[in-house]
Amino acid sequence: MRITAFDALACPLDGAPLLRDGAAWRCEAGHSFDIASQGYVHLLPVQQKRSRDPGDSKAMVAARQRFLNAGHYQPIAEAVSRAVLAELPASGASCLDAGCGEGYYLRQLAAAADDDRSLSILGLDISKWATLSAAKQDPRPRWVVGSNAKLPVLPATLDRVLCLFGFPVYAEFARVLKPGGQLLQVDAGPDHLRELREIIYPAIKPERATDPQAPAGFAALSTTETLRYPLTISGDALIADLLVMTPHFYRASAEGRAKAAALTTLDLTVDVRLTVLERSPER
Repeated sequence: MRITAFDALACPLDGAPLLRDGAAWRCEAGHSFDIASQGYVHLLPVQQKRSRDPGDSKAMVAARQRFLNAGHYQPIAEAVSRAVLAELPASGASCLDAGCGEGYYLRQLAAAADDDRSLSILGLDISKWATLSAAKQDPRPRWVVGSNAKLPVLPATLDRVLCLFGFPVYAEFARVLKPGGQLLQVDAGPDHLRELREIIYPAIKPERATDPQAPAGFAALSTTETLRYPLTISGDALIADLLVMTPHFYRASAEGRAKAAALTTLDLTVDVRLTVLERSPER
């Protein structure tokens, strides 16, 4: 499969189409967004930020890159790639990873696509450090700093949207998907990394009840796959990377983080759910 950069971008200020103009993207109103030397473009205006440097920090991105590149979540990446490529339009398709991090899952998708079709890819993350890391590792996709709350993407231009361990904004996902397009969502199951959580927290909160109804804009029918497997992490550095790359690092107490830092081996359960939702046909 030929991997190309997704170009149907929208101005984050007025929603108008963006056009490439040399080393920048511009809309008809004159709003201009420079392309960084590493190839990514920053489409998160200051008025849409909740902090000066939103999203994952440089240290979190580096920890996640080391952990994922070691192959510990490879079965998840393979399941996501299979779901994306199943029944993909033969004439060429487009895919957004909304909250792409340092681009691991999109790189795995590109490696799994081995036929003659073309796939235009967009990786978006609110963290400039994540987007920078992704752009350095693979220049083929379009990499954008942006927010799921207001995707800088033109309506009905995507065949697939990925939201992997992220923050879904269903109204925006429905807006940018073509009718019949699919949202692929990966979420932690009740036992995901349970052994780590039992070490760093005094008690584990029960799983929240989920709404069985499809979100607005999506068909009621969906498919859900549970992926569960054991994982052993050896070495205090890799255990530290796992902790730093998750929200648990900030939620845990200092005592809990100290307990995790003292470990040299950790047996874990990986437990995730892959849900596929189809964009409702236009009425």
